[in-house]
Amino acid sequence: MRLLNILKENDIIKVSPEDHLSKVLSKLSTSHDAAFVFNDENKYVGIVSPYFTMIKSSLPANTKVQHCLTHTARIYLNYPLSKVCELFIQSKIHYLPVFEEKDNFLGIISARRILSYFKDLPIFKVKVEKIINKRWQGLVTVFEDDTITQAIHLFKTKKISKLIVINHDKKLKGVLSYYDLIKLMISPKYSSHHGERVSEKISFYNYRVKNFAKNYVLTLTKERHLIEVINLIVKKKIGSVIIIDKERRPLGIITTRDILRFYIDNEKFAFIKSLNPFKKIFKK
Repeated sequence: MRLLNILKENDIIKVSPEDHLSKVLSKLSTSHDAAFVFNDENKYVGIVSPYFTMIKSSLPANTKVQHCLTHTARIYLNYPLSKVCELFIQSKIHYLPVFEEKDNFLGIISARRILSYFKDLPIFKVKVEKIINKRWQGLVTVFEDDTITQAIHLFKTKKISKLIVINHDKKLKGVLSYYDLIKLMISPKYSSHHGERVSEKISFYNYRVKNFAKNYVLTLTKERHLIEVINLIVKKKIGSVIIIDKERRPLGIITTRDILRFYIDNEKFAFIKSLNPFKKIFKK
Protein backbone atom coordinates (compact mmCIF):
# COMPACT_ATOMS: atom_id res chain seq x y z
CA MET A 1 0.00 0.00 0.00
CA ARG A 2 1.24 3.49 -0.86
CA LEU A 3 0.94 6.13 1.88
CA LEU A 4 -0.30 8.56 -0.73
CA ASN A 5 -3.50 6.50 -0.92
CA ILE A 6 -4.41 7.26 2.71
CA LEU A 7 -3.05 10.82 2.85
CA LYS A 8 -5.50 13.42 4.15
CA GLU A 9 -5.04 16.86 2.58
CA ASN A 10 -8.28 18.63 3.52
CA ASP A 11 -10.29 19.27 6.71
CA ILE A 12 -7.11 19.32 8.81
CA ILE A 13 -7.41 21.07 12.19
CA LYS A 14 -5.08 24.05 11.76
CA VAL A 15 -4.32 26.62 14.46
CA SER A 16 -2.11 29.67 14.89
CA PRO A 17 0.84 30.05 17.31
CA GLU A 18 -1.09 32.97 18.84
CA ASP A 19 -4.16 30.89 19.71
CA HIS A 20 -4.74 29.85 23.31
CA LEU A 21 -4.64 26.22 24.39
CA SER A 22 -8.27 26.34 25.54
CA LYS A 23 -9.37 27.23 22.01
CA VAL A 24 -7.40 24.33 20.55
CA LEU A 25 -8.72 21.83 23.09
CA SER A 26 -12.28 22.77 22.16
CA LYS A 27 -11.56 21.42 18.65
CA LEU A 28 -10.27 18.05 19.92
CA SER A 29 -12.07 15.14 21.55
CA THR A 30 -9.47 12.64 22.86
CA SER A 31 -5.98 12.66 24.35
CA HIS A 32 -4.64 11.15 21.11
CA ASP A 33 -5.95 13.95 18.87
CA ALA A 34 -3.75 16.72 17.45
CA ALA A 35 -4.05 20.19 15.97
CA PHE A 36 -1.47 21.28 13.39
CA VAL A 37 0.18 24.65 13.89
CA PHE A 38 1.04 26.96 10.96
CA ASN A 39 2.59 30.43 11.14
CA ASP A 40 1.54 33.56 9.20
CA GLU A 41 3.46 32.30 6.16
CA ASN A 42 1.46 29.06 6.25
CA LYS A 43 4.56 27.10 7.23
CA TYR A 44 4.15 24.05 9.44
CA VAL A 45 5.81 24.60 12.84
CA GLY A 46 4.54 21.72 15.00
CA ILE A 47 1.46 20.24 16.64
CA VAL A 48 -0.55 20.68 19.80
CA SER A 49 -1.56 17.45 21.53
CA PRO A 50 -3.72 17.04 24.65
CA TYR A 51 -1.44 14.21 25.79
CA PHE A 52 1.70 16.38 25.87
CA THR A 53 0.11 19.67 26.94
CA MET A 54 -2.47 18.58 29.51
CA ILE A 55 -1.61 15.07 30.66
CA LYS A 56 2.18 15.02 30.55
CA SER A 57 2.90 18.72 31.17
CA SER A 58 -0.28 20.14 32.79
CA LEU A 59 -0.04 23.50 31.00
CA PRO A 60 -2.60 26.21 31.89
CA ALA A 61 -5.52 26.55 29.49
CA ASN A 62 -4.60 30.18 28.71
CA THR A 63 -1.13 29.21 27.44
CA LYS A 64 -0.41 30.37 23.90
CA VAL A 65 0.09 27.63 21.33
CA GLN A 66 3.61 28.87 20.53
CA HIS A 67 4.66 27.88 24.06
CA CYS A 68 3.26 24.34 23.96
CA LEU A 69 4.35 23.00 20.59
CA THR A 70 5.27 19.34 20.20
CA HIS A 71 7.65 18.30 17.45
CA THR A 72 6.68 14.75 16.57
CA ALA A 73 8.39 12.46 14.11
CA ARG A 74 7.80 13.33 10.47
CA ILE A 75 6.44 10.80 8.02
CA TYR A 76 7.71 10.66 4.44
CA LEU A 77 5.91 9.02 1.54
CA ASN A 78 8.63 6.40 1.07
CA TYR A 79 8.27 5.04 4.63
CA PRO A 80 7.07 1.42 4.94
CA LEU A 81 3.76 1.00 6.71
CA SER A 82 5.37 -0.86 9.65
CA LYS A 83 7.58 2.17 10.36
CA VAL A 84 4.59 4.50 10.23
CA CYS A 85 2.76 2.26 12.73
CA GLU A 86 5.79 2.37 15.02
CA LEU A 87 5.84 6.17 14.89
CA PHE A 88 2.17 6.31 15.86
CA ILE A 89 2.87 4.11 18.88
CA GLN A 90 5.92 6.12 19.95
CA SER A 91 4.21 9.49 19.57
CA LYS A 92 1.02 8.50 21.47
CA ILE A 93 -0.82 10.59 18.87
CA HIS A 94 -3.20 9.29 16.22
CA TYR A 95 -2.48 12.02 13.65
CA LEU A 96 0.97 12.70 12.19
CA PRO A 97 2.27 15.12 9.51
CA VAL A 98 3.45 13.86 6.13
CA PHE A 99 6.19 15.49 4.06
CA GLU A 100 7.90 15.02 0.75
CA GLU A 101 11.68 14.81 0.49
CA LYS A 102 12.17 18.60 0.52
CA ASP A 103 10.22 18.85 3.78
CA ASN A 104 7.18 20.37 2.13
CA PHE A 105 4.03 19.66 4.14
CA LEU A 106 1.70 17.39 2.15
CA GLY A 107 -1.00 16.54 4.66
CA ILE A 108 -1.57 14.12 7.51
CA ILE A 109 -2.11 10.42 8.09
CA SER A 110 -4.40 9.15 10.81
CA ALA A 111 -4.15 5.85 12.63
CA ARG A 112 -7.80 5.25 11.76
CA ARG A 113 -7.06 5.45 8.04
CA ILE A 114 -4.40 2.79 8.49
CA LEU A 115 -6.93 0.63 10.31
CA SER A 116 -9.29 1.05 7.34
CA TYR A 117 -6.59 -0.55 5.20
CA PHE A 118 -6.14 -3.35 7.75
CA LYS A 119 -9.77 -4.44 7.30
CA ASP A 120 -8.84 -6.39 4.18
CA LEU A 121 -5.76 -8.17 5.54
CA PRO A 122 -6.11 -11.89 6.46
CA ILE A 123 -3.66 -11.62 9.39
CA PHE A 124 -6.37 -9.92 11.44
CA LYS A 125 -8.71 -12.92 11.24
CA VAL A 126 -7.58 -14.10 14.68
CA LYS A 127 -9.60 -14.31 17.87
CA VAL A 128 -9.35 -11.32 20.17
CA GLU A 129 -8.45 -13.63 23.04
CA LYS A 130 -4.99 -13.97 21.51
CA ILE A 131 -4.52 -10.20 21.66
CA ILE A 132 -5.73 -9.50 25.19
CA ASN A 133 -3.46 -12.23 26.54
CA LYS A 134 -0.43 -10.42 25.09
CA ARG A 135 -1.19 -6.89 26.24
CA TRP A 136 1.66 -5.12 28.05
CA GLN A 137 -0.60 -4.41 31.03
CA GLY A 138 -3.48 -6.32 32.53
CA LEU A 139 -6.99 -5.05 33.01
CA VAL A 140 -7.18 -1.80 35.04
CA THR A 141 -10.61 -1.10 36.51
CA VAL A 142 -12.26 1.38 38.83
CA PHE A 143 -15.54 1.02 40.73
CA GLU A 144 -18.37 3.32 39.69
CA ASP A 145 -18.73 4.64 43.25
CA ASP A 146 -15.00 5.36 43.68
CA THR A 147 -14.04 9.03 43.89
CA ILE A 148 -12.44 11.05 41.12
CA THR A 149 -9.38 11.33 43.37
CA GLN A 150 -9.01 7.54 43.35
CA ALA A 151 -9.43 7.45 39.56
CA ILE A 152 -6.79 10.14 38.99
CA HIS A 153 -4.37 8.20 41.19
CA LEU A 154 -4.85 5.14 38.95
CA PHE A 155 -4.38 7.19 35.79
CA LYS A 156 -1.06 8.56 37.04
CA THR A 157 0.36 5.37 38.58
CA LYS A 158 -0.68 3.05 35.74
CA LYS A 159 0.15 5.63 33.03
CA ILE A 160 -3.00 4.95 31.02
CA SER A 161 -5.61 7.22 29.43
CA LYS A 162 -8.76 5.16 30.06
CA LEU A 163 -10.19 3.26 33.01
CA ILE A 164 -12.81 0.52 32.71
CA VAL A 165 -15.66 1.25 35.11
CA ILE A 166 -17.36 -1.67 36.89
CA ASN A 167 -19.88 -2.22 39.67
CA HIS A 168 -19.27 -4.43 42.69
CA ASP A 169 -20.49 -7.46 40.73
CA LYS A 170 -17.55 -6.71 38.40
CA LYS A 171 -19.90 -6.03 35.51
CA LEU A 172 -19.09 -3.35 32.95
CA LYS A 173 -20.70 0.05 33.57
CA GLY A 174 -18.69 2.34 31.30
CA VAL A 175 -15.35 3.97 30.54
CA LEU A 176 -13.66 6.94 32.20
CA SER A 177 -11.21 9.02 30.15
CA TYR A 178 -8.43 11.01 31.80
CA TYR A 179 -8.68 13.63 29.06
CA ASP A 180 -12.38 14.15 29.76
CA LEU A 181 -11.57 14.78 33.41
CA ILE A 182 -8.87 17.29 32.51
CA LYS A 183 -11.27 19.23 30.29
CA LEU A 184 -13.70 19.37 33.21
CA MET A 185 -11.02 20.53 35.65
CA ILE A 186 -10.13 23.52 33.45
CA SER A 187 -13.74 24.41 32.68
CA PRO A 188 -15.29 27.55 34.24
CA LYS A 189 -17.49 25.39 36.46
CA TYR A 190 -14.55 23.78 38.27
CA SER A 191 -11.52 26.02 37.64
CA SER A 192 -10.37 28.19 40.56
CA HIS A 193 -9.28 30.82 38.00
CA HIS A 194 -12.89 31.93 37.68
CA GLY A 195 -13.39 33.18 41.21
CA GLU A 196 -14.90 30.13 42.87
CA ARG A 197 -14.08 29.15 46.41
CA VAL A 198 -11.37 26.57 47.03
CA SER A 199 -13.86 24.33 48.83
CA GLU A 200 -16.00 24.17 45.68
CA LYS A 201 -13.05 23.07 43.57
CA ILE A 202 -12.00 20.44 46.10
CA SER A 203 -15.52 18.99 46.01
CA PHE A 204 -14.98 18.07 42.37
CA TYR A 205 -12.39 15.47 43.41
CA ASN A 206 -14.94 13.91 45.75
CA TYR A 207 -17.44 13.29 42.96
CA ARG A 208 -18.06 9.66 42.06
CA VAL A 209 -16.69 8.08 38.92
CA LYS A 210 -20.21 7.26 37.72
CA ASN A 211 -20.95 11.00 37.41
CA PHE A 212 -18.40 11.37 34.59
CA ALA A 213 -17.99 7.90 33.03
CA LYS A 214 -19.35 7.33 29.54
CA ASN A 215 -21.98 4.60 29.47
CA TYR A 216 -21.76 4.04 25.72
CA VAL A 217 -19.03 1.44 25.25
CA LEU A 218 -18.18 -0.79 22.30
CA THR A 219 -17.91 -4.43 23.37
CA LEU A 220 -17.17 -7.86 21.92
CA THR A 221 -16.64 -11.33 23.38
CA LYS A 222 -13.25 -13.06 23.30
CA GLU A 223 -14.47 -15.54 20.65
CA ARG A 224 -14.87 -12.76 18.08
CA HIS A 225 -12.13 -11.81 15.63
CA LEU A 226 -9.73 -8.89 15.58
CA ILE A 227 -11.09 -7.80 12.21
CA GLU A 228 -14.41 -7.11 13.96
CA VAL A 229 -12.63 -4.86 16.47
CA ILE A 230 -11.09 -2.92 13.60
CA ASN A 231 -14.45 -2.54 11.87
CA LEU A 232 -16.03 -1.16 15.06
CA ILE A 233 -13.23 1.32 15.70
CA VAL A 234 -13.32 2.61 12.12
CA LYS A 235 -17.11 2.72 11.81
CA LYS A 236 -17.85 4.23 15.23
CA LYS A 237 -14.77 6.50 15.26
CA ILE A 238 -13.68 5.40 18.71
CA GLY A 239 -10.26 4.33 19.96
CA SER A 240 -10.89 1.03 21.72
CA VAL A 241 -13.20 -1.94 22.27
CA ILE A 242 -13.86 -3.65 25.61
CA ILE A 243 -13.78 -7.46 25.62
CA ILE A 244 -16.41 -8.99 27.91
CA ASP A 245 -17.68 -12.41 28.97
CA LYS A 246 -21.28 -13.64 28.80
CA GLU A 247 -22.06 -11.98 32.14
CA ARG A 248 -20.80 -8.62 30.80
CA ARG A 249 -17.71 -8.75 32.97
CA PRO A 250 -14.70 -7.07 31.28
CA LEU A 251 -11.81 -9.35 30.34
CA GLY A 252 -9.63 -6.82 28.58
CA ILE A 253 -9.43 -3.89 26.23
CA ILE A 254 -8.10 -3.69 22.68
CA THR A 255 -6.89 -0.27 21.60
CA THR A 256 -5.71 1.21 18.32
CA ARG A 257 -2.18 0.87 19.70
CA ASP A 258 -2.66 -2.90 20.20
CA ILE A 259 -3.76 -3.32 16.59
CA LEU A 260 -0.80 -1.36 15.24
CA ARG A 261 1.56 -3.40 17.42
CA PHE A 262 -0.01 -6.64 16.18
CA TYR A 263 0.69 -5.58 12.58
CA ILE A 264 4.32 -4.70 13.37
CA ASP A 265 4.90 -8.03 15.13
CA ASN A 266 3.46 -9.94 12.17
CA GLU A 267 5.66 -8.04 9.74
CA LYS A 268 8.73 -8.92 11.81
CA PHE A 269 7.66 -12.57 12.01
CA ALA A 270 7.12 -12.72 8.24
CA PHE A 271 10.60 -11.26 7.65
CA ILE A 272 12.27 -13.78 9.97
CA LYS A 273 10.32 -16.61 8.37
CA SER A 274 11.50 -15.51 4.93
CA LEU A 275 15.11 -15.99 6.07
CA ASN A 276 14.65 -19.68 6.95
CA PRO A 277 15.42 -21.08 3.45
CA PHE A 278 18.74 -19.23 3.49
CA LYS A 279 19.57 -20.70 6.90
CA LYS A 280 19.01 -24.20 5.58
CA ILE A 281 21.27 -23.59 2.59
CA PHE A 282 23.96 -22.18 4.88
CA LYS A 283 23.84 -25.28 7.12
CA LYS A 284 24.36 -27.59 4.13
